[in-house]
Amino acid sequence: MKGTMKKAIMILGGGAIGFANGFFGGGGGMLCVPLLEGPLGEPTKTAHATAMLIILPISLASAVTYALSGSVDVGLCVKVGIGVIAGGIAGALLLKKLNSTAVSIVFALIMAAAGIRMAFF
Repeated sequence: MKGTMKKAIMILGGGAIGFANGFFGGGGGMLCVPLLEGPLGEPTKTAHATAMLIILPISLASAVTYALSGSVDVGLCVKVGIGVIAGGIAGALLLKKLNSTAVSIVFALIMAAAGIRMAFF
């Protein structure tokens, strides 16, 4: 893929990821990982780890925007945040141990389950 096309995919894809994360309050990683793996050709584990770092500033910007508008329940954030931090550490450690095929299967199952839940429940 030519450099200009790759840059365009990164910029447009990044915009879509940022929009999705800001609009839905999350989910940018569900778009980011396939973008990194597919047209950008990153290995599975690299795509998942990179997506986390890409989502961090997007999530912070979205969170600040929501907080300034008074839409955040701080108590709920603290309570859920403890579990999110623990789960994030556990997930990162597990990612290092699983092979790429297993990571892809788990990711696909979670995406499918999320889609089914959103469509029907």
